[in-house]
Amino acid sequence: MNLSKNKSLILLHIIILIWGFTGILGKLIELESDIIVWNRMLIAFIGLFIINILRKGVKKIKITEFLKYSLIGLLIAIHWVFFFESIKLSTVSLALICLSTISLFTAILEPIIQKKSILIHEILLSLLVITGVIIVFNYETPYQKAVLFSVLSAFFAALFTVLNHQLIQAKHNALTITTWEMFGGAMGITIYLIINNKINQSILPYGLDILYILILSLICTAFAFYASIEVMKKITPFTVNLSVNLEPIYAIILAIICFGEEEKMSNEFYWGAGIILSSILINTIIKHKKNNFRSKI
Repeated sequence: MNLSKNKSLILLHIIILIWGFTGILGKLIELESDIIVWNRMLIAFIGLFIINILRKGVKKIKITEFLKYSLIGLLIAIHWVFFFESIKLSTVSLALICLSTISLFTAILEPIIQKKSILIHEILLSLLVITGVIIVFNYETPYQKAVLFSVLSAFFAALFTVLNHQLIQAKHNALTITTWEMFGGAMGITIYLIINNKINQSILPYGLDILYILILSLICTAFAFYASIEVMKKITPFTVNLSVNLEPIYAIILAIICFGEEEKMSNEFYWGAGIILSSILINTIIKHKKNNFRSKI
């Protein structure tokens, strides 16, 4: 995939739109959340495995690396289960906005795991995120359980993101990492389903769910990940981060188009959502300015 900078930027926004569509599919698919994640990760693993073969062949990895990837894959699986459950209990808009609290958890977890100094501006902006979540939680009382699930989803998303960043910094191949993470997550969910006696015919999609699961697994997961790696070779991290912040907005617009009145929330929800998204945008801009300043020194 040889892309120019302009084509890469267009593809980046297509990828973000695809990621935003994940929540729509979670709402449309009638299967339970854990079953959705099991299908998603298993099919995504198969898709990524094929991509590996077509590119350079499947690389051998050490057993210690495999265990690391599998553990992170399990964290991804837990993140997705909470995320889809939040959507099923509420709306796509609410789940995506509360998922944006990933910035709060990243600001806390990154210094602890990577042994870095705590950045004051990230903590202050995280307090703004908490304020936005509290507003949403207090005014969307029918969906309080969904808010909690989405925030838990954000915690696990932040955890696996920080751990993944460590692996990539250690020059592990990103495509190989994700392939085996999908495998590890699928196996983890399989064990969970066996323990809970849920391995039966009902774990397989049927009707339109077959199409939705294939789109979710192959396009929203395998293709989007592979394409995002190629895009990041041409576009600066700041442009990528700034653009990714548009995902909740894209998702809300898509949800309103698909579900109409079902996605309508209280005015207070949009105030809370605005506070959360603004804090994320400000944090991205501050990081960009700091990086520019360091590069000039």
